[in-house]
Amino acid sequence: MSTGALNGRRILLIVGGGIAAYKALELVRLIRKAGGEVRAILTAGGAAFVTPLSLAALTGHPVREGLFAPDDETAMGHIELSRWADLVVVAPATAGLIAKAANGMADDLASTTLLATDKPVLMAPAMNVRMWLHPAVAANVARLDGFDGGTGFHWVGPDEGEMACGEFGPGRMAQPAAILDAAETLLSGAADQPLRGRRALVTAGPTFEAVDPVRGLTNRSSGKQGYAIAGALAALGAEVTLVSGPVALTAPPGVTRVAVESALQMQAAVQAALPADIAVLTAAVADWRVDAVASGKIKKAPDGPPTLRLIENPDILAGLSAAGPDRPALVVGFAAETENLIENARAKLSRKGCDWIVANDVSDDVFGAEGNAVTLIERSGGEEAWPRQSKAAVARALAVRIADHFKAPA
Repeated sequence: MSTGALNGRRILLIVGGGIAAYKALELVRLIRKAGGEVRAILTAGGAAFVTPLSLAALTGHPVREGLFAPDDETAMGHIELSRWADLVVVAPATAGLIAKAANGMADDLASTTLLATDKPVLMAPAMNVRMWLHPAVAANVARLDGFDGGTGFHWVGPDEGEMACGEFGPGRMAQPAAILDAAETLLSGAADQPLRGRRALVTAGPTFEAVDPVRGLTNRSSGKQGYAIAGALAALGAEVTLVSGPVALTAPPGVTRVAVESALQMQAAVQAALPADIAVLTAAVADWRVDAVASGKIKKAPDGPPTLRLIENPDILAGLSAAGPDRPALVVGFAAETENLIENARAKLSRKGCDWIVANDVSDDVFGAEGNAVTLIERSGGEEAWPRQSKAAVARALAVRIADHFKAPA
């Protein structure tokens, strides 16, 4: 997030009750550094973990806690707060707050404000893994996703990892920087959504081809560029399905993620996501897999390492680019090369049959890095070299080019 990215934007932060509430303090600092103004509502549960004084010192405004505070509610303070904000952020969004929002309950200031607002709401869930996976919580999340009208509920996280209780799994609140990125994406996309009504399919990350129960063939792709592209397309209004290999990233707001492991699983998920208008295939799919996965761990043997017989994986990009009733109108591939960048990328464009290909040199400081330098090559002959910039900036530029493509007369 660049300094000034939220200049003039007003964020209402609702701090729920949970150990992750301490991260809200860092989130306030980042929002203000980005130029945004923050006001905070602190729930009774949240006040058990952070103090009103600390939030007030960081936001520069008094912190609101009670629904029936006379000084506030004489002017219908909860209505005023809900109208003041450009975006409401709930961090942490507890199971209780999610349930209240999903079922129209309004028994405290936080839930009343959520019911009264007509602005987008960004939820950053945080709870025990068993709670997050409970059918009741899943039903409440689905209910919020299904509400019609307004600008709706959006999600960032939860992340997967070790909980304060010692259990491991999804339920950790997204990091403040990720919440900030999601907030910027929502606010930047609110005014102009030229891809609204379009369906987009994005693949990202590596695939993992098992050799035995503990080993496998994979690569160094972090998935950052693909995730950024999925978020940028969603910000322009597209309905985005992100088919992701195993990465440690949070799905961007407004994006439906389908988690896969192997190339065969990715191929099946891509087919299931059709039809789509746009396909951007950034995933680094393993070229080969072993023909027979060992049922047990392969042990060292006196006669040396085992011989593995490899067979080719399906070519997902070429298969999607082939003519047929489900072929997306625009198919974009990626070419990760270590030498002869443009020559190899053009050859891949011709061989795969896609419409565009994004060429990037991965010989130095690209995998896992925050920046990228790419060249966009079109089947029609066009070529644009983009200087090294953040992967988020590359994603936004590509999403705008895609939007422009669909605006142009046929």
